Amino acid sequence: MTAYSVLEVTPTSEDWIPAYISETGAMVAGHGGKYLARTASHERLEGQGEGAALRIIIEWPSREAAVAFMNDPAYAPHLRARTAGSVSHHFLIEGKDDLT
Repeated sequence: MTAYSVLEVTPTSEDWIPAYISETGAMVAGHGGKYLARTASHERLEGQGEGAALRIIIEWPSREAAVAFMNDPAYAPHLRARTAGSVSHHFLIEGKDDLT
């Protein structure tokens, strides 16, 4: 079943960003992932709260593919850099409708 990573990222340092962008795209693709959005162009249409600087959506072929990417030793230094240099929230959402 398709799964989606939905991330909210607000950098607190920009040192990690160039290497992250240049190196992780191939890793995402290697696990079957596809970026649907990586953007600072977003707006809140409903609700309140702090707004993230960036919104990222990645489509995965399965939950297992997303978890494998997150656990990939090659990704580990990039994950550490992102979490150290930003306020990040990462949600993994299954592509299904539980309400029907």
